[in-house]
Amino acid sequence: MTVRQESGTAGEGLEVWIDQDLCTGDGICAQYAPEVFELDIDGLAYVKSVDDELLQAPGATTPVPLPLVTDVVDSAKECPGECIHVRRVSDGVEVYGPDAE
Repeated sequence: MTVRQESGTAGEGLEVWIDQDLCTGDGICAQYAPEVFELDIDGLAYVKSVDDELLQAPGATTPVPLPLVTDVVDSAKECPGECIHVRRVSDGVEVYGPDAE
């Protein structure tokens, strides 16, 4: 079973954002998916735009590229700060992260 099937998101787009207030700066996310996450000079993780630009606005989201879904989901599961939120674009429901049901 793939992550997309498991999460009920087959064929649906996902987006991810980080709550910097909870980020511990461990960098696990950047290790799993450096194309999506990056640590900034302040020691906190942020998501990056599709153009590789660091998105520092609170609550900034970026699309999860299909080939990186597993890496992004693993980042959310392993994050010690429980600050990574992965949600469906279509309805905004969090499918991985601290607010996932």
